[in-house]
Amino acid sequence: MNPTSDLDRINQSAWNSHDAEREFTLEKTWTDAGEAAAFAWLTPRCAGTPLLDIGVGAGRTIPLMRALSTDYTGIDYTEKLLELARSRHPGVDLRHMDARDMHALPSDHYGFVEFSWNGIDCVDYEDRMRILREMFRVTRPGGYVLVSAHNRDGPGYGETPLKLLPRFTPNPVRLGWRVLRSLVTLPVATTNYLRHISLNRDYPGYSIRAAAAHYFGIVIVYTTVAEQRRQLAETGFVNDAAFGSDRGERIADDANTSDAWWVHYVAHKPA
Repeated sequence: MNPTSDLDRINQSAWNSHDAEREFTLEKTWTDAGEAAAFAWLTPRCAGTPLLDIGVGAGRTIPLMRALSTDYTGIDYTEKLLELARSRHPGVDLRHMDARDMHALPSDHYGFVEFSWNGIDCVDYEDRMRILREMFRVTRPGGYVLVSAHNRDGPGYGETPLKLLPRFTPNPVRLGWRVLRSLVTLPVATTNYLRHISLNRDYPGYSIRAAAAHYFGIVIVYTTVAEQRRQLAETGFVNDAAFGSDRGERIADDANTSDAWWVHYVAHKPA
């Protein structure tokens, strides 16, 4: 299999699955402390400006974004999830659109553009850069972007189905439940993992790996913090801050990020 051509097919199939629908319609606010910290940093800088929400899914981020401004547009390339978002948030401007080609949206317009929950990791490097260039185009001078991405130096990199083996507990009821759950999920995860590991690749600064989410049903990109900052700078953005998913603390340039599963990057378009 070709990792470039198959990434989209595999991941879009996962987004249309029942497991994705269940996961994306859970009543969540922030994905983690890092996302909350990034929004807190951005709020005084972006309140009241036009907002663009990329990869809106079933609508988790809609109330978070609209708390900043009601001048809001959300897009997603998965029609099934977008319909869920429309049913849950009637009257909101939600459009079926691929972030790699947002030509229907105006240039130099949005004061805040976000792509949350590591959505940018679900396409290959070339498409990732296309998305960043499109985000740069639609962001107004002085406006901000927020992108989250899986951390190649973090604990999630290189996971295998062994993580689904039941953890011991002295509580017999809880242990029995964990064993039963593993008997159901482990065969599915192992089958998906073995099917997808042929796509695993390593490159300077980033890697492609079968990932644990949706029972190893997706294949994603993991980047180092330095590489993601480099990609943003290459696109034209100025890096402002990065927040780790684990504790929500701001990440310094020389910080050890081994405990951050993913990182939230804040950058702005020069005025």
